[in-house]
Amino acid sequence: MISSKFIKPALVAAAIATALAGGVYTAYAKSTPVQDAPAAPIVNQSKLPDFTVLVDHYGKAVVNISMVKKAHKEKVDSPFGNLPPDQAEILKRFGFPIFGGNGGERTVPEERGTGSGFIISSDGLILTNAHVVNGADEITVRLTDDREFRGKVLGLDTQTDIAVVKINAKDLPYVRLGNSDNVKVGEWVAAIGSPFGLTNSVTAGIVSAKSRNLPDENLVPFIQTDVAINPGNSGGPLFNMNGEVIGINSQIFSTSGGSMGLSFAIPINIATQVKDQILKNGKVTRGRIGVMIQSLTPELARGFGLPEDTKGALVSRTDKDSPAAKAGLQSGDIIVGVDGTHVKNYSDIPRQISFAKPGSTVKLTVIRNKKEITVPVTVGVADGKTNTLKAGEESDTPKAEAKAGKLGVSVRPLTAKEAKKAGTSGLLVGNATGAAASAGIASGDVIVAVNGQPVKTVSDLSKAIEGKKQIAILVQRGGDQMIQETIEAVKEAEAKAQQKIKDASVRAQSIISEAEKEAENIIRKSETAAGEQAASDMKAAEERAHSTENTVVGQVEEELAALKKKAESKHEQAIQAVMDSLF
Repeated sequence: MISSKFIKPALVAAAIATALAGGVYTAYAKSTPVQDAPAAPIVNQSKLPDFTVLVDHYGKAVVNISMVKKAHKEKVDSPFGNLPPDQAEILKRFGFPIFGGNGGERTVPEERGTGSGFIISSDGLILTNAHVVNGADEITVRLTDDREFRGKVLGLDTQTDIAVVKINAKDLPYVRLGNSDNVKVGEWVAAIGSPFGLTNSVTAGIVSAKSRNLPDENLVPFIQTDVAINPGNSGGPLFNMNGEVIGINSQIFSTSGGSMGLSFAIPINIATQVKDQILKNGKVTRGRIGVMIQSLTPELARGFGLPEDTKGALVSRTDKDSPAAKAGLQSGDIIVGVDGTHVKNYSDIPRQISFAKPGSTVKLTVIRNKKEITVPVTVGVADGKTNTLKAGEESDTPKAEAKAGKLGVSVRPLTAKEAKKAGTSGLLVGNATGAAASAGIASGDVIVAVNGQPVKTVSDLSKAIEGKKQIAILVQRGGDQMIQETIEAVKEAEAKAQQKIKDASVRAQSIISEAEKEAENIIRKSETAAGEQAASDMKAAEERAHSTENTVVGQVEEELAALKKKAESKHEQAIQAVMDSLF
């Protein structure tokens, strides 16, 4: 029952409070600054919070809730339902289930889960998380005295994760509900719940942040705490030091599945609003006015000529035929108040509108062209329906893109079809460079307005930015439906770019090949010339060697001849001497 990093099913409840009998714990010491006097400690360190009295008084009102969802069959769609018989037969042999064209059925095994809750009235009215009891066939509520009761879900709201459960009992202990609007960051809080089924476990910590927005949770301004919350605490109460419930522990952020000091509680004021609707109508009906908004950043405020600290929500678009459109609300309007209450965070507006009664009128304080006006809007019903679009009413041939000067974008007006899909008019960005790219504008974005003024043509955009050093551009990205033409254009441009890269690569390889051949020819010629020179040098050397050899041989032969003559002369002299001695 754990999904991604935000854990909804079976979480822990955590809350902290001071001793009710011993007085209220003082978080800050009172002191009067005196010049040159030692600084007084800002935190009261005389004692730590004591939760024994709180647990004794209200721990009995915290219950354990277990649910059973019986095994059942459900319809499933088969991706192979419409295959030709021969192909379907092949898949069957490999063990793939083959149903008819409309799919088939599968058996979902029994599911069990556990969570927490708390009694808010003596006759057995209980608040908990919707994810704790949603889809349950059987609900069992166990009290701290081990009594068990069959629970009945009176109603639930998955968007706020609140459920109301009833048990048939009397004279039950119950908690006191506080005012979550008065919660302060840094104050002590405590939780009581059933982590991992361990009933009446108490954990404590402080409020880490208020009005925390979580992914896919735009209706609940969560209270963030560092209270240890674990699976099984979901639906349990978060207490302040006065022993009042200020929140319902609902989610944790964890990479391990256990507590990491990041837990989130639904403000009790939100839970009370949901509870009241369920008890009165059996369901929750929400209001809607049909606008898309975004945060008014200091940069955007400057672009609209407003002070940087202006708080509000920038209207990026109004849905066709919506209450907002009928009331005259426009793209580029800045909502700064609802029914006389100033907007502190742009995410407050969806919550305020959501809990407004359908058919009632809300007065929006709007800044338009630097002037503050009031726009009354009749609240509609948030039924999840979308407007249908009629095709073919106007020509849908895209116009050529044009450059918008120093802004660095190429744009074209939306076609009729694109405007209907996007739910707005404006200019489609084909390419973004320079200042536009640096500001985060990208291909496929739709420029709706500049400095609060709607733009429909390239001329409108050029006039809007002319002579301006800083501008605020209202951009719609993604919308309800992507503009397919833009996607196809991007794909085509990418394909052309890849082809150009491929052609350039082929040309480069050809040039390289030709250069290599030329180098080989040069080397070959060089080698030939060098070889011829070497042969010539060798021949000359041989000739010199032969000449030297002949000279040396001639000298040797002359010396030998002289020596031979000397020998012959001495020989003749010796013979003559012998002859003379004989005669």
